[in-house]
Amino acid sequence: MLLKGRSESYELLIMRFLNARMELAEEEKWHYLSLEKGYEGEVKFDLLAESLQEERYIINDLFLKVNNSYFQIDSLIISQGVIHLLDVKNFQGDFYLESDKLISVKTDREYKNPVVQLKRSSSLLRQLLQTLKLNYLVEASVIFINPEFTLFRAPMDLPIILPTQVNRFINDLNKTPSKLNDGHKKLAQKLISLHQTKNPFTILPKYIYEQQKKGVYCKICMSFEVSIKNNEFICEKCGCHEKIEEAILRHTKELMLLFPDRKITTQSIYEWCNVDLNRRTFSRALKKHFTAFGVTSDTYYK
Repeated sequence: MLLKGRSESYELLIMRFLNARMELAEEEKWHYLSLEKGYEGEVKFDLLAESLQEERYIINDLFLKVNNSYFQIDSLIISQGVIHLLDVKNFQGDFYLESDKLISVKTDREYKNPVVQLKRSSSLLRQLLQTLKLNYLVEASVIFINPEFTLFRAPMDLPIILPTQVNRFINDLNKTPSKLNDGHKKLAQKLISLHQTKNPFTILPKYIYEQQKKGVYCKICMSFEVSIKNNEFICEKCGCHEKIEEAILRHTKELMLLFPDRKITTQSIYEWCNVDLNRRTFSRALKKHFTAFGVTSDTYYK
């Protein structure tokens, strides 16, 4: 049973919006693409986890704090006798392990060893369970989800699940009987209640409103080459169709997230979308989906 789903992080959303509307520095672009790749892999694992049977609680995307230390859990599966702590990685290509680093064969780029990160997370989870006076077995694994990933020089005893082993891992879970009780439910609810909604370590590029390219872009390929036909935006690049109202709503939420101190008005969204549409179209969409404050020309929305 899925108790907590997964959605794009605040950091990923901001970076996605900035990537569409301004020129990111090389390292910022690389960081953004890494976030997208990571989220894609996590969603891919979520689809596999949907096939889990028996009684199990699945909690995704937890950000917890214990003893002034923060740690993130991609997926937590609570079964009768064990808690599976899973760190999902979507690396692609050939890699090898060297001490505390994961290194790309092709580019020589170094990454943090996910096994080292996993050991830290599992240790902190055990500490958290101890402070809650809960005694559960924790089994932690790094799941390499991408079928085009190969790992060299990996010791046999590492807590990793390679792409060719992922389906077997799910099947083995399904073969293991699991009956949950109130204790498991209280544990799951407690962990969800302790989830930290803000990550104090998020570092974003500096940006201002004037830097941002104004316009409507495709929700799929992020191209600004869109035309209007029959109450829809049509992407000239990938052919995606999106209703005008949905696009206005999407870009309104984008502006609210990027510039939370900026008032949302018909004029501000009209300028942000910078497209050949009547202002009344924007006004109708805002009135339908948001609460209006003020009167006439001073009306703003939340």
